[in-house]
Amino acid sequence: MNISLSMWSVHKYWYNGSWDVLGFLDFAAATKAAGVELLSIFWRDKEKELPLVVEALKRHGLEVVCFCACNNFVLPTAEEREQQLKEITDSIDTAVHLGTRIVRVFSGDQPHDGSISYETGMQYVLEGLSAAAKYAEDNNVVLCLENHGLFAGRSDQVNDIIAAIHSPALRSTFDTGNFLLVGQSPNDAIHELIDNVAHVHVKDLIQVSEKAEGVFDHALGGQLYLSTIAGEGEVDLRFILTELYNNGYDGWLSVEFEGIEEQTEGSIRSIDYTDQLVQEIKATVRAQ
Repeated sequence: MNISLSMWSVHKYWYNGSWDVLGFLDFAAATKAAGVELLSIFWRDKEKELPLVVEALKRHGLEVVCFCACNNFVLPTAEEREQQLKEITDSIDTAVHLGTRIVRVFSGDQPHDGSISYETGMQYVLEGLSAAAKYAEDNNVVLCLENHGLFAGRSDQVNDIIAAIHSPALRSTFDTGNFLLVGQSPNDAIHELIDNVAHVHVKDLIQVSEKAEGVFDHALGGQLYLSTIAGEGEVDLRFILTELYNNGYDGWLSVEFEGIEEQTEGSIRSIDYTDQLVQEIKATVRAQ
């Protein structure tokens, strides 16, 4: 299990214009991360940037471990959903160009106005991911569905979608923190999903009593959670990563920092904690 850093961890520097993807790679190369996770939303001029990114990856000795599509299939029109499918197929093409075979995907978000029922929304998700998985199979890419939101927030939902699509090109991105937002223990979730995990987001959260910057509303019960530096929240990362290691997981652990600390500091501390934790887990298992 090797450590990578998601560009989402330092997204404010892209949004305020301080960094582009190249700036992120310069930063990542100075950390203990051996790889990076890039996102489709972080191009300013993809045609010009992509060859420069390929060169920078070689220069820094970094591997792209996952390319993230940012799709939402729970939309009212067929044309809109077709555009979301294109978001994934374009991301697959980009992933292949960057040398990775892992593409993170979402299911979708239920509209706030309730105009699309859960049943209809799930039908749209299954139709979209089925078509995307076929394209992924043709390109030797694995789509990894992140546990996120109401359609694929719990482990049973993720497993059910994977089973319904029934494709070797659809697996799980196991986000260690997001399960808390739908009222599920991450420890329980890893037991249910472990054989489907092909990518991991290392994220930590803690429940708080008052709203503050960076606080998430609980998707089901209204509890409030604050993202933290890895190891400083209530997610039992040692247990989850030990379970993965003992099950033979040999994929990447992609740090996704979302806390209120300064983002480069939070990312570095999260990477360092995860790296140290992995070394301790490996040593403990070897000593048994």
